[in-house]
Amino acid sequence: MALITVDKDRCLKDGICAAECPSLIINLKDGVPDVFKGAEKFCINCGHCVAVCPTAALSHKNLSPDDCLEINQSFLPEPTKMEHFLRSRRSIRSYKKKQVSKEILEQVISIASHAPSGHNRQPVKWHVIYERQELDELCNHVIDWMKWMIQNKPEVAKALELALLVRTYESGVDVITRGAPHLIIAHGNKEDFSAPTASTIAMTWLELALPPFGLGGCWCGYFNAAATFWQPLQAALAFPEKSLSYGVMMVGFPKYQYHRIPPRNKPVITGL
Repeated sequence: MALITVDKDRCLKDGICAAECPSLIINLKDGVPDVFKGAEKFCINCGHCVAVCPTAALSHKNLSPDDCLEINQSFLPEPTKMEHFLRSRRSIRSYKKKQVSKEILEQVISIASHAPSGHNRQPVKWHVIYERQELDELCNHVIDWMKWMIQNKPEVAKALELALLVRTYESGVDVITRGAPHLIIAHGNKEDFSAPTASTIAMTWLELALPPFGLGGCWCGYFNAAATFWQPLQAALAFPEKSLSYGVMMVGFPKYQYHRIPPRNKPVITGL
């Protein structure tokens, strides 16, 4: 099957697909899109050519216009609403004792999976810790890591106030996962150079996808640090070989509602 096929009756011969192809593998023959021999080697399967065609005239061998969701312009927020949405985002550290349905978690992860990745590698894998009991057991590994750090890396532990965190946790206050009902972990192959950045971007999308579902989230840095460096926690997570955690998010229903947007420092901008 050819890499791309074109419905010549629909094609406007406008060259938009060629102009938008990030790999520059589409050329025009008498105005009609075509690819050079061996183009498959350079195609990154991003779908730009299919998505940008105004008349759905072009199909990729792995993607047809019918496979795509039509963009509804009326759904897209204008600048004021987008600014308000982004500025209203809060890190949630108080959660209701209520589970989120697995279907909703799958939906927000699916949204986050559309985040951009270098060369469209899509290296991010997702792991959900759904039951609170399992989460409590894993948090014990985080505390063990903190105790190891206190004994073996005292300067780092002091800077991170790990001794205080351990005492607080052992007194019954969850300073690791803040009582969140679920954790979502983004992980990837540690030998894939694109995995750390792609995971960070995808987790950011995940956090922004939560509020419309009535959910909130917060980056779980202590858990992620332990998952990165502490072998017992890595063993308990049982990720595939060579896979490493690159981001952990607490997720649940916020216990409280925010009513105002605090200001932030004025951005430092150069070049404008």
